[in-house]
Amino acid sequence: MKTEKEKMLASELYDPLDEQLSAERRKARLLTERLNQSRDDEEELRKEILAELIPDAGEGLWLQPPFYCDYGSNMKVGKKVFFNFNCVVLDVAQVTIGDNVLFAPNVQVYTATHPMDWKVRAEGLESAKPITIGSHVWIGGSVVICPGVTIGERSVIGAGSVVTKDIPADVFAAGNPCKVIRKLDAKENPIQ
Repeated sequence: MKTEKEKMLASELYDPLDEQLSAERRKARLLTERLNQSRDDEEELRKEILAELIPDAGEGLWLQPPFYCDYGSNMKVGKKVFFNFNCVVLDVAQVTIGDNVLFAPNVQVYTATHPMDWKVRAEGLESAKPITIGSHVWIGGSVVICPGVTIGERSVIGAGSVVTKDIPADVFAAGNPCKVIRKLDAKENPIQ
């Protein structure tokens, strides 16, 4: 029989009030609280907190507090990733972020979702779908990335967009819902 955590990570319906999951979320909240209360000149303290909060992070992760996440442990973060002020990552399912990704302020990354059937929803069950963001992506301010989305490498997502479907590599996409506006050429994206 699967644990609630195993169900959660397998994108199956699970009970979020499970004792293990509740304890893991509490740990993440306490760590983010410490991070968010740290001073800007406490770089070593912030590195220690981040190493515990997001153990699968590449070198050069920079989170500008405040920052919030559900678990932290369900995030795989590449090298030189930057989160600007007030970002939220609901990492109920795996969130995979490539190298050199930039998140502007107020970006929201949501793997968590709820059943459309109100009867199942009333039982308190929920699920999640993983999110993948390729390397060299720039996510504009106040973007919302919905469950199950993949954003291709070197793409740019315009400010205020709501990303509900996959976005290919090497494009500028924007809007609500987010859609491809145009391809980016080699001069705009020299790293390929």
